[in-house]
Amino acid sequence: MASDNICKYLAEQYPAQFVRWLLSKEAENIQVLKTELSVEPIRADSLILLQIDDQILHLEFQTLPYSQPPLPFRMLQYWVRLQAQYWGQEIVQVVIFLKQITSEAVYTDRYQNTNTEHRYRVIRLWEQDPAPLLAVPALLPLAALARSNSPNILLQQVATQVASIEEIEQRRNISACVELLAGLRFDENLISQLLREDLMQESVIYQKIVQQGVQQGLQQGRKEGELALIMRQLIRRFGSLDPLVQERLERLSVPQLEELGEVLLDFSAVSDLAAWLDVQSQ
Repeated sequence: MASDNICKYLAEQYPAQFVRWLLSKEAENIQVLKTELSVEPIRADSLILLQIDDQILHLEFQTLPYSQPPLPFRMLQYWVRLQAQYWGQEIVQVVIFLKQITSEAVYTDRYQNTNTEHRYRVIRLWEQDPAPLLAVPALLPLAALARSNSPNILLQQVATQVASIEEIEQRRNISACVELLAGLRFDENLISQLLREDLMQESVIYQKIVQQGVQQGLQQGRKEGELALIMRQLIRRFGSLDPLVQERLERLSVPQLEELGEVLLDFSAVSDLAAWLDVQSQ
């Protein structure tokens, strides 16, 4: 399931809670903007825009920090186009990383070039205090990914808070979002033990996400199969691979993985693989 679909649903369904969390302000007049920024490389379905008085809050939820063009440059492009479309309003940009990884890319909060510097705010959920997230039903799915020395206990706390939601439809939908996002961190069996699967499956948002994710799931399954085969071949030839190399391999598209499967037999050393990856990233 696409985690950005889940986060987009939460932010658009409960905008006041996200504004309170991210901007530390109470706001009643919040409008979810339907942007027309659809020209590449701007992807309209990835933009979450909330208008609060004379501010626009632009949210980006990311599982991994890799994209083409790179995320910092994309954030600059978003800002320029938003500034042109909503002239005179303050644009507040927040990138929220969901899944803990060691890449330095998740610590980048700006785009820099010779004559240009553009900054935006970055939140790494695994560093966030879970208490404010546990206190708000709409943020419970994010709380499962927050900072904790005992993640399993944290997930138990989240499950307890979900169970306490009085409105049945809201409880179903929040439960579904918790279960799907928790999959980024927890074992599926543990999630099933702590959260009622029947609530998730009855959820309207769950059904919608399933429908949206079918094609993505098929494509992802194909990619995972190609990647697993490539990894086995490379490890057999060169031994264990550097984690950074593995991360670069995971970012390849299906056509790139297929191409790599054809050319890797010509590699005599890991340096040949690194050189090939360098060409792909250009």
